[in-house]
Amino acid sequence: MREVSLRIDRYLVNTRISPNQLTYLMTVCGVLAAPALLVPGIPGAVLGIVATQLYLLLDCVDGEIARWRKQYSLGGVYLDRVGAYLTDAAVLVGLGLRAADLFGSGRIDWLWAFLGTLAALGAILIKAETDLVGVARHQTGLPPVKEAAAEPRSSGMALARRAAAALRFHRLILGIEASLLILVLAIVDQVRGDLFFTRLGTAVLAGIALLQTLLHLVSILASSRLR
Repeated sequence: MREVSLRIDRYLVNTRISPNQLTYLMTVCGVLAAPALLVPGIPGAVLGIVATQLYLLLDCVDGEIARWRKQYSLGGVYLDRVGAYLTDAAVLVGLGLRAADLFGSGRIDWLWAFLGTLAALGAILIKAETDLVGVARHQTGLPPVKEAAAEPRSSGMALARRAAAALRFHRLILGIEASLLILVLAIVDQVRGDLFFTRLGTAVLAGIALLQTLLHLVSILASSRLR
């Protein structure tokens, strides 16, 4: 996406559009993934990908414009994090509502909407667990955490953390990756003629989100980040 964003930057850098305005637009695009996914079938999944890719594009553009103009701000960093939270949550909530067959001809099964929301909550909590390390250190007067402090003190925990990082299963609950998975699920559902794989994917992502929330918390507590 950097190759695309750098081409767009040249048209925006001399305009009156601020980096923060681009960040607001980025967030709107990410949140629109949720209603996009409510469109049944493959078209809805494609619209979800379009929304998240626009989010990703603008996420590149706002930072590049800010660096070029030297318009750095804490507000911009904060808004960028809010956008990331909302986009990840929007995609997973949209998946849950999609699996519930909200606009289908049959009965709405709210279990899947609940599981999608549960996955979204887990995705938000994982980001919050990371961000709250900085909050805790700041409130106790400690300097920002160093990268080496993220390594668990236990050799067994360190090995488990590296194994989990190598598998990268945790990335499935991020908005951009999840939107691509949703398209794959929509395609196989189209072949099957029902929502079996979308619902299976919703349950799997909810499980991953809950497991990752717990493992990430344990990883933080087992490391030196809070010391």
